[in-house]
Amino acid sequence: MFDYIKGYVTYLNPEYVTVENGGIGYQIFTPNPFLFQINEMEEITVYTYHHVREDISALFGFLSRQDKDLFKKLLSVSGIGPKGALAVLASGDTTGLIRAVEEENEKFLVKFPGVGKKTARQMILDLKGKLNDLATDETFTLFTHEKHEQRTENEKAMEEAKEALKVLGYAEREINKVLPTLAGENLATDQYIKKALQKLLK
Repeated sequence: MFDYIKGYVTYLNPEYVTVENGGIGYQIFTPNPFLFQINEMEEITVYTYHHVREDISALFGFLSRQDKDLFKKLLSVSGIGPKGALAVLASGDTTGLIRAVEEENEKFLVKFPGVGKKTARQMILDLKGKLNDLATDETFTLFTHEKHEQRTENEKAMEEAKEALKVLGYAEREINKVLPTLAGENLATDQYIKKALQKLLK
């Protein structure tokens, strides 16, 4: 229904961003909202997917068409819903995901929130041989695009990262094992999320 939306980010939280276009604020769920910056002067393009089921009608948004395409492929897997697909995308490790699917590495796949052995096996069955077209140098800019200036002081960035990881489905005990190890790095929220995800997936 919507291929993309051009507009201005007017609000964000750990789960979604609001992009205003033509006086309408679109609630867009995205893997890592803190990659966006509230800026009513800078227009951005968000590639969107309109997910409709009996109990849900929601917009999901991505910084590139490749991200959107992978999201759709993940949704085609039995056992993976929108939240699970976002959690996989949030890792930013496209190469690792493709390699795990092609090599039938269930051990890697079950590290994602909500992915058990049965779902991991289904991912392999449904996606093997179908992701290689996404494995380019420019694939997924979730964590490689130009970083925004640091949003706030270090403590707030850490707290925002923690809330975002909870939204993705990670347990607080898991988060508390990795975030404190990054405390001295003085990073922006999205960088904390990226590094925490890298540790959680090891």
